Amino acid sequence: MTPRIQDDSEILSKVPAATAGFWIVKILATTLGEVGGNLVSMDMGLGYLTATVILASVFVSLAAIQILARRFHSSLYWLTIVASTTAGTTLADYATRSIGLGYTGGSILLLSLVIASLLTWRFALGRISADQIADRRTELFYWITITFSQTLGTALGDWFADTAGLGYWGSAMVISAMLLVVLGLQLRRAVSGVWLFWAAFVLTRPLGAVLGNFLDKPDHGGLDIDRPLIVSALSILMILTMIVLPQRAGHHKLAEPA
Repeated sequence: MTPRIQDDSEILSKVPAATAGFWIVKILATTLGEVGGNLVSMDMGLGYLTATVILASVFVSLAAIQILARRFHSSLYWLTIVASTTAGTTLADYATRSIGLGYTGGSILLLSLVIASLLTWRFALGRISADQIADRRTELFYWITITFSQTLGTALGDWFADTAGLGYWGSAMVISAMLLVVLGLQLRRAVSGVWLFWAAFVLTRPLGAVLGNFLDKPDHGGLDIDRPLIVSALSILMILTMIVLPQRAGHHKLAEPA
């Protein structure tokens, strides 16, 4: 597929620019996915495995449409993100609870898969990209990495809240502090922006997970709010945020000729 060129020196990406609006919508999407996954597996009584099969099928279908699309579509991109985080929620719960890996074992395994995906991406294509997603091979690696990171987020969020004993608010504060460190490194340009992007992308997932669990569960001081109500409210809030803070395709410079 030929990338869509904006002008003689820039090429449009298939993913949104990583602006402040992007990260706000990302946190809303991951919180929505956490509650949505719990709704399908628990409230609907499907169990983790059946729910994962159904939700993963929806995600794969949307990801295929996203990859085949010739340009960036904001609604399609974020719908695919929500599908990935919803499927990741039930998959992580199946691995840590049904199979019995536990939150520590599950987090270590999934973190290893995220790192392996990034390294494979680097060796296969020569570089890892955070915003230069304009061809199908690169986008395939992008969504594979997202899938592992979204699944990791649920296990890691549960680890912070339960295994580490921080509860939902304590976990949210610790993860937020880690995100502030990433932001500080970005402002100081002390570390590669690509690695910082993926660090932030991974960390916003457990943040959304603990916020979602705080809203829909009764333990650790959770509010135990009705899950369909939370899903509806978060969906509306996410749509409104996307209207107020429109998501634009990222763009980057074309490679200079040799």
